[in-house]
Amino acid sequence: MVLVDSSVWIAYFNGATTQETERLDALLSQEPVGLGDLILTEVLQGFRLDKDYRTAKKLLTSLTIYDLLGQDLAIRAAENYRMLRKRGITVRKTTDVIIATFCIQHNLRLLHADKDFLPFVEHLNLQRAL
Repeated sequence: MVLVDSSVWIAYFNGATTQETERLDALLSQEPVGLGDLILTEVLQGFRLDKDYRTAKKLLTSLTIYDLLGQDLAIRAAENYRMLRKRGITVRKTTDVIIATFCIQHNLRLLHADKDFLPFVEHLNLQRAL
């Protein structure tokens, strides 16, 4: 299973051709793809046109959607954030900390186009799907 971050979905729905959107396109026909509830919110809230919103909602809700946060994961995410801060790394968005921690804890690869995930790859063994 590959979890796909909003940074890739947004580029994908905007028609951008990137290494990540090409990989997503291939993954959709090759292996299970999922996303988190927070990612679903981030992606869907960006659609201006109702037609585009409905199309994206139909596609995204046909995939596996994970509930990303509970008490145990909230604590683990805080610990991961603190560990990176001790190394002088500040992750800008709490959502990214939650997503990365969820993937690490559930041994899921993450497809992303967001540099905030790189410290998790380097220091916490987050697996990239690219």
